[in-house]
Amino acid sequence: LNSLIFALWWHHFFLLWSTIDGQTRYSIPEELKQGSVVGNLAKDLGLGLSDIFDRKLRVAAEAGKQYFSVDAGKGELVVNDRIDREALCGQSASCVLTLQVVTENPLQLHRIEVEIKDINDNYPNFLTSERSFKIAESTAAGVRFPLETAQDPDVGSNSVKSYTLSKNECFSLKMKDLSGDRQIPELVLDKTLDREKQDSHQLLLTAIDGGNPVKTGTTTIIVTVLDNNDNVPVFQKPLYNISLPENSSTSSVLLKVEATDADEGVNGEIEYSFPEHTPQDILSVFRLDSSTGEIFLVGQLDYEKSIMYEMGISAKDKGHPQMEGHCRVQIKIIDINDNAPEIILTSVPNPMREDAQRGSVVALISARDEDSGNNGKVMLHLPKDSPFTLKPSFGNNYALVTSGVLDRETISEYNIEITATDSGSPPLSSKKIIPVSITDVNDNPPVFTQPSYNVYLKENGVPGSILYSVSASDLDFGENAKISYSILDSKVQDVSVSSYVYINSDNGSIYSMHSFDYEKLKVFQIRVQAKDQGSPSLSSNTTVHVFILDQNDNAPAVIYPSSAALGSLSHQRMPRSAKAGHLLTKVTAVDADSGHNAWISYRLAEATDASLFTVNQYTGEVRTKRAVSEQDDSSQRLLIEIKDDGEPIQSSTVTVSVLLEDGLHEPILDLRQKIAEPSQKSGRITLYLIVSLASVSVLSLLTFLILVVKCIRNSRSSGSCCMRRSDCDDYKNPNRNLQIQLNTDGPIKYVEVLGGDMMSQSQSFRSCMSPMSEYSDFTLIKPSSTTDFKEVISVLDASLPDSTWTFESQQVSNVSNNIQRNLNNGMRKLEVSGALVESFIPFVDYSKRTDSLQHPRGAETGICGRKSSQRSGFGTIRHL
Repeated sequence: LNSLIFALWWHHFFLLWSTIDGQTRYSIPEELKQGSVVGNLAKDLGLGLSDIFDRKLRVAAEAGKQYFSVDAGKGELVVNDRIDREALCGQSASCVLTLQVVTENPLQLHRIEVEIKDINDNYPNFLTSERSFKIAESTAAGVRFPLETAQDPDVGSNSVKSYTLSKNECFSLKMKDLSGDRQIPELVLDKTLDREKQDSHQLLLTAIDGGNPVKTGTTTIIVTVLDNNDNVPVFQKPLYNISLPENSSTSSVLLKVEATDADEGVNGEIEYSFPEHTPQDILSVFRLDSSTGEIFLVGQLDYEKSIMYEMGISAKDKGHPQMEGHCRVQIKIIDINDNAPEIILTSVPNPMREDAQRGSVVALISARDEDSGNNGKVMLHLPKDSPFTLKPSFGNNYALVTSGVLDRETISEYNIEITATDSGSPPLSSKKIIPVSITDVNDNPPVFTQPSYNVYLKENGVPGSILYSVSASDLDFGENAKISYSILDSKVQDVSVSSYVYINSDNGSIYSMHSFDYEKLKVFQIRVQAKDQGSPSLSSNTTVHVFILDQNDNAPAVIYPSSAALGSLSHQRMPRSAKAGHLLTKVTAVDADSGHNAWISYRLAEATDASLFTVNQYTGEVRTKRAVSEQDDSSQRLLIEIKDDGEPIQSSTVTVSVLLEDGLHEPILDLRQKIAEPSQKSGRITLYLIVSLASVSVLSLLTFLILVVKCIRNSRSSGSCCMRRSDCDDYKNPNRNLQIQLNTDGPIKYVEVLGGDMMSQSQSFRSCMSPMSEYSDFTLIKPSSTTDFKEVISVLDASLPDSTWTFESQQVSNVSNNIQRNLNNGMRKLEVSGALVESFIPFVDYSKRTDSLQHPRGAETGICGRKSSQRSGFGTIRHL
């Protein structure tokens, strides 16, 4: 009942707490029942009851058993297990249990100290229940005999405070003071013993503690009275003190105790020994030589287990009765830095986002060292290049926080090596690796393998076929790295590009929606976007250039003789007086394809008389191979085949019916004769003509000089001129200056020759040709709204049979070698005659007023001008 009242009193009056330097401290008595309340932990830490669950509050002891827990419903710190102060702290005056309270979100560490107060729950106890002394009857009064001290696990006032001795006539009890405010009982002989009266004495020694209620322990002292051995062995020192490092080697001599006996013979021979009550932990570490008094070290010393050893040593002679002397030995242990520091992970490391701010808490750690003094002072270190640092808290507690930029794409997981080093000499250290994973943040956009793609696609492909597959990669992880592809809206010939192609959003494969026709669409662009699935999502774009490649899917179309008006049969008349080389007609055809697929050649497939006519392979001119004879049939039939240069070859045919007639004059000769006939005008008109001719000559000369000066200036400023100077001396009018420009609609397809204002009279151009050119002149005809083009063609064809205007490309000095090589290999000759003019008409552009020369190889052309009597305008010359 008294114990229960005492425990309740402690429970109600000593459950006190205080916060010192940010730490919470409680005081409780030991041996509290399980479930006893220590204090309201949530209230003392400023936390609400909901924070216990939300912030995952937990309590952990720094070392040892878990004696406390938290009542989650009330926020109280309660006793979880039996607390025995003596088992935890031994004889230490202060017994404090340190707890670590960890809360998350945010991660915080609180240090709680619980002081365990001692209660008087242990009795004083002697190691032996009986102690024997042999005292000679001749022993003088006043001699003292040391007694065994009682052991009480309690501390403070609850420990042993006094001793009592049962009443007797010969002995009394006195206390002897030792260092450290310690005392030991001694048995004092008050008067001389008389063996004949009483040969033994039995005494009761009682140890009393200072608790309330008082507790005691007893031992029996038996004194045997011996006959005379007059002198007791006496030690040189009553107390021996030495200091010993804890790493001292075994079997070494620590010290030597020495006693002397004034008696002689066996009465003076001394034997040394440990008292009977010497604890086993001393006997396991030290050995005493009974004959020499030398003390040897036989076990391992450990400062962390015991900082000092104190023992008694007896010196007995061999007399009868045996006499005994006593001394004490104190051995202090010097701490050696033999314990490496220990790193304790208080909380599990949190995964860190790669965009975490500096100072974000990763984990809580602490360090400890079992050594003392400087040997127990611990310092923690991190590698220099680590993006983390240690932030000191209290004691040896630290917070591991971020100190630099994290990038998961560079390092996805850190193995942080923490080094703990003490201040001993030499210092000891230990290492601990803390793994910290970096979580991904969508900070990298998808990246295409190429900034742009070129795709070459044959025309007339199968709809739904794959055009190309674009690919992008993302350095991020998971959903942040999943890529979807889409086509950005744009226009192709005023139609959305999505009408032409579609894309697989998963793999980036682009498919055609229908087949393509090179003659309608030559090149277009697709803008593809790659977007990841992060939040927010990131994207990047690329451009796919699709070039349609021409296929030979168009046969040559005959435009002269016009198949629309005359069918496949052309009727021509030729005089029988025609000589060899006479131009009968010229077949003209065009091919909607391009490149080699549009290169046309002509061949005489069938003829009534194959020896009479020949067809120029490149120009389509039909000429006589020999003079017409009287034996030749008056009706001749020619079948001309026109083929392109594609694969497979496409061809078409035209039939020319020739009627040979007698006395038929060539219109062109009559025209020339008419032009050459002298005028029958009067002399006045002749004078007017002479004056007009002189005026025109002067104006032409001035125009030529102005043009030459302008061309020289242009050549100096731009490094090029539209004309070659060696062949352009006759060009007079700067307003009709020709310019050459490249068509840049996709791949280079042709060259345009641009002119100025419409000319009031005919203008023919002399081409700058290679020596292989057979002819040198060509004429451009300006069509008018009142003129029938077919009549013009017929007149030219009939009146100018021997005239042919040939155009051949010539390299300009600043044209690249590649263009020149393609030109020389690809197009050998361009020829334009009267019959060819009809092919210009569909391409005439009156609004721009330009002469456009289209060439599949994109070569530039130098052109020189020379006046003629025919009227001409501007049109488009296509490569035939």
